[in-house]
Amino acid sequence: MSLSLAFIETIAEERIRAAQESGEFDDLPGRGRPLDLEDDAHVPPELKMAWRVLKNAGCLPPELEAEREIKNGLELLSAMTDEAERYRQMQRLNLMVTRLNETRRRPVFLEAEQVYYDKIVARVPLPKKTP
Repeated sequence: MSLSLAFIETIAEERIRAAQESGEFDDLPGRGRPLDLEDDAHVPPELKMAWRVLKNAGCLPPELEAEREIKNGLELLSAMTDEAERYRQMQRLNLMVTRLNETRRRPVFLEAEQVYYDKIVARVPLPKKTP
């Protein structure tokens, strides 16, 4: 995380804490009631039925499916011992991350990070060879 982003987060946290202490959040609508996690207010009315059917069938939006594939790929990568296989898997992961980042409309500093060879080699040591 960049220094300026950390600074902004620190300021935001301090202001939220001060507002909590002064009671500014005490009279918000819905206080004390559970959150509606099934809220589909962000879905256009003409797509709500299809969204419900897909959700009930266990289908994820493409972005979340891509994130799940990347997470599974990282777990697979951490279990690999062959350096050539690890390198090929890392290339696949980087391609998946690049495609995911291209579909998002976000600033560069919020993009998912690619997997770099040095980090992987340092994280998962290869078995030592005996002469």
